[in-house]
Order: sequence, then structure tokens, then C-alpha cells
Amino acid sequence: MPRGINLEIITPRWALPLLEPYRYKGAKGGRGGGKSWFFADLLIEQHVCNPHLQSVCIREVQNTLDTSVKKLLEARIDHYGVGHLFDIQVNRILDKRGRGLIIFKGMQDYNASNIKSLEGFDRAWVEEAQNLSQRSLQLLRPTIRKEGSEIWFSWNPENESDPVDRFLAEPRPDAVVVLCNIYDNPLRSDLLWAEMLADRERLDVGEFHHIWEGGYRTISKEQIFADKVRVQTFEPLPGWDGPYYGADWGFGVDPTVAVELWIDDRTLHVYRESYRYHLELDDIPATWKADMPGIEQHVIRADSARPDTISYMKRHGFPLLVGAEKGKGSIEDGIQFLRSFKAIVVHPQCAGLIAESRNYKWKTNRAGDILPTPVDAHNHAWDSARYALAPLAGKDNIAARLSALSG
Repeated sequence: MPRGINLEIITPRWALPLLEPYRYKGAKGGRGGGKSWFFADLLIEQHVCNPHLQSVCIREVQNTLDTSVKKLLEARIDHYGVGHLFDIQVNRILDKRGRGLIIFKGMQDYNASNIKSLEGFDRAWVEEAQNLSQRSLQLLRPTIRKEGSEIWFSWNPENESDPVDRFLAEPRPDAVVVLCNIYDNPLRSDLLWAEMLADRERLDVGEFHHIWEGGYRTISKEQIFADKVRVQTFEPLPGWDGPYYGADWGFGVDPTVAVELWIDDRTLHVYRESYRYHLELDDIPATWKADMPGIEQHVIRADSARPDTISYMKRHGFPLLVGAEKGKGSIEDGIQFLRSFKAIVVHPQCAGLIAESRNYKWKTNRAGDILPTPVDAHNHAWDSARYALAPLAGKDNIAARLSALSG
């Protein structure tokens, strides 16, 4: 740092790997993670330290500077009180002490000939890199080739097939990629946090995951429940049918799960869960009572594959726990029953089931066809829900039973 200049920059924990020298640096995630602010601060710090550094800030398309990160850089320069070091012009930022500069470009303005003007640059920061085309990536990488140069990418993922995601998907020794979301940002504003909480209740799981948690936008047809689920705070009301309790026993690395369900008209509500990894048998009774007070007073339908566990639980304070009936096709029938609800509303406290709703999928063949058999993974809370409602489901009368519930 130059003599007489002291920058106090708060670096979030997720960004620490990006402080190390790498050819390629990537920060991806949802809204409010602080990706742009981090790279803006890092760029300013490096320019303060090196008055001859030359950087280009890039987007795929940049029709005006209003769509660039120039205003953000100006704001951070002002924040750190280093405006006297820079000459902020209409379309670029110059260093008053040397040859350093920051310019702002759109990759659509370049071709194989004129992009050579960037060959001597030290840093290239690609903002909204999810929009970067394969052509632009192929032009940019060999152009920014000065010894010690770096290319930075910040983006909110859109599709797994986007060039930046494909390029940085596999670990490579010259690259570091971090995931950052609003939960990881110590500088998030109260307003933005409130917007996230509102969206968590308003949006379905897939859309929320994309906007706030850096998930890909498309809800694939393989996902069994993502299009049905929405996360919303609620309290069970008088007149609702329930509660129904179901449980799935953990094996090895799988979690031990219990869920509490309620039915209102044609809507299924998931109110509480106990979702614990590495839970010893002796600890299940106390854990369930702590996570879901009063559960021991109700009928609980659990995976019948472990009669010894069911027997143990009945002897230790859960006399109404029974094994759920299982048979050929019971998984598919149970899934069909759950999907027959108009909507599945999940309380935000049920983080395990929310995560499973993104990852529980149908099998596919090599041609990409959806098969009518679910993948046996990310299904422990959903299995618990199937067991809980097993008496209501049936291969031949799903619609009739739901109609009866709503009547």
C-alpha cells in the first residue's frame, strides 16, 4: 500500500480464496451475495497499490455506461476516500500517478482483430458472466495474456450449459471459484434481507433457489416436487385436517427424519421436521421431542423396514408409532398422491425437505427420457411424508380421497 494511504476493506469469509493469485477467479451465487462489491473493492485496492495497473471491465453487451460497473467503482472510490488518486472521466478512470486505467467494454464490440487492443491489460473483470457467449470467452482468454494477468468472473447462474459454467465446472489448478449468497454477506442490508424473506414465502422453491441461492433457472422435468412446492410461513388453523406424522430411519450417511403435515382443502402443509444426520438410536426419542414437541402423543407412521427400531421407539415413549404399509408400487403411488394436491406449502423451518424438493428426481435413460421411477436419493423427508399419508393414498382412489378431504 502506498505511504500515507490506509484502506480498511472488509473481506467476507467466502471471498478469502479470491485474494490468492489465480489466472481465473469466479464468484457465483444469488442476489445479495456481494460478488460485485467484492470485485470492485479488490480492483480499487490493486489500482491504489499499483498506479500502472490496466484493467478492463466487461459485459457481453454494453450499449451505455449505465449498464457497466463504472458507477459502482466510482462509489467505492469515494467510500474509501481515494478520489484524489484517480481522474474519473466520462468513459474511463485514469490513475493520476502513472499509466494505470480502467475501461468499460462490451464483448459484442470486439472481433479477432480489434480485441488485440486489450493484450497488454493486467485484469479483466467480466460482470454478469452468465451472459458471456462462447465466442466472447474464446476471444477473451488468449487476449488477456500478460504475465501475471487475471480474468475475473462474477455471475448469477442461469443454465448449466452457459459457457462460463462449463468452463469453470471442473477443478483446475489455475482457477478458483466460490459460491456466495445473501446468507454469506455480512454487509447485506436489512431491506434486501426483508426482500429475500418475502420472496421465500411468495415464490416456488425453484424460482427462489435461482434468484437468491444461485441455482439454475430451469426447473427440469426430472424434479418430482419442485413445481409443486412453495415456502411460506404459516400456523395450522382450526378446521385443518391433521396433524399427520411420518418418519424415515437413517442408514449410514442418510438422515433420520420426521415430519408433521396438515391438510387444508386441496393444499398440503408441511409444518415441522426433525432432520438429523448421524443420529444414534438412543438419541432419537429426545431429539424428536425437542424438535417437534408433542409428537409422541400422536400416531407416527414410519419406515417398516426397521421393525427393531420401531419396537425400540414404542418402548421409549412413542407407543403410537407404527410401521407404514409398503408394497409394490407404493413409492410411485405415494408420489402421485402427493402431487395430486393443488400445492404443497412448506414452512421455512423445514430446511431439509426444502432442499430435497430441489434434488429429488425421476430417473432418465441415455436419451434423456423421463422414467416413471424415482432416483433413490434426496427423498428421506418425502418418504416420511408418504408414510404419514399412507392411509389416505391408494392406487385406484387418489382423486376420490382428495375430494373427500376437501368436502
